[in-house]
Amino acid sequence: MNATVTNGQWVWVLIQNPGQKEIIVGQHQEDENVSFIPAFLEKEEALKCYHRIAREKGVKDEFQAILFEDLVAQAEKNGFQIFVLDGEGNLLERVTVPRR
Repeated sequence: MNATVTNGQWVWVLIQNPGQKEIIVGQHQEDENVSFIPAFLEKEEALKCYHRIAREKGVKDEFQAILFEDLVAQAEKNGFQIFVLDGEGNLLERVTVPRR
């Protein structure tokens, strides 16, 4: 599978509080001390990995599609990297986003 993600492409991310004050769910990788947004190329892959994502208890969340360039803008604004993952949580691509 070619994991290279480009502008104009839709990716799937976990959204907290859908339809309200929506927040893209991020994660923190302790060993590298990096905050990242897990993104998936297909909704089915995202759903397979749902149980591997740390989520806030009692808060509604769901996967939603977002344009890659919009995700990059959000990641940049909030100091996150983007990790494109498969359904098992394996890293397919690491997108380094410059900090503002």
